[in-house]
Amino acid sequence: MPSSVIRRFTYDAARRELHVEFVTGRRYVYDEVAEAVADAFRAAFSKGIFFNARVRDAFRFRELSATES
Repeated sequence: MPSSVIRRFTYDAARRELHVEFVTGRRYVYDEVAEAVADAFRAAFSKGIFFNARVRDAFRFRELSATES
């Protein structure tokens, strides 16, 4: 998953949480994300474009501190 903005992401289907880590090191959890959205994110050619269009302003989120996982 090469991206100039997103380092990695994981999806917790049981909690419907999308965990996104940016290349800056900042980490966020997006709540109530449908599995179909996570699957489309995974399949997207440009993760950054997909994230900006379909995730960033569409879901409630919180930033994780350096000690949270």
